[in-house]
Amino acid sequence: MKLIAGLGNPGLKYEGTRHNAGFMALDYYAKKKGFEIKKLFKKALIGEQIINGEKIIFVKPQTFMNLSGDSVLSLADYYGIDNEEIFVVFDDISLPLGKIRIRAKGSAGGHNGIKDLILKLGGDDFPRLKIGVSSNGDKDLVDYVLGSFSKSEAKTLDLVFGKTVEIIDDFIKHGVDFCMNSHNSYEAPKD
Repeated sequence: MKLIAGLGNPGLKYEGTRHNAGFMALDYYAKKKGFEIKKLFKKALIGEQIINGEKIIFVKPQTFMNLSGDSVLSLADYYGIDNEEIFVVFDDISLPLGKIRIRAKGSAGGHNGIKDLILKLGGDDFPRLKIGVSSNGDKDLVDYVLGSFSKSEAKTLDLVFGKTVEIIDDFIKHGVDFCMNSHNSYEAPKD
């Protein structure tokens, strides 16, 4: 059993913002695969699927970004899922828009959602998929990450989300090492 968690903030106010790239990636995946992530359980919206004979739990925490660990830990405990089987998808301002990076573990890198996951899960040993959203270079990053993507950025992001479908499938089938070896060089073409 695996848990795929996309990070973001709940509510209409935050839809389509850079900080919700994790939510958006999971929504894109679910739409492509013909299911929904809408059942409220353990402070999260979840969707369950059987893929290659394995139960996969898709999770969008509803605790707001900075407390993402609360619902992920609660679900991991409920289903008996180890950290290594939790794949977290989230935005990363240190990567250019269109670039992705997959890691088996690592630091929070200044991301408060990941910081909370590390704290609540008791370690940094969960695989992750970082979606580049760039940085505007401003000192006030809060307004930037809570801002929406432009139309041209959204086109690039759509290509990235197409790639995330492949990456999530590969994580489920082959694990994080395969994903790192196969996909870490990906960067979506720009207009």
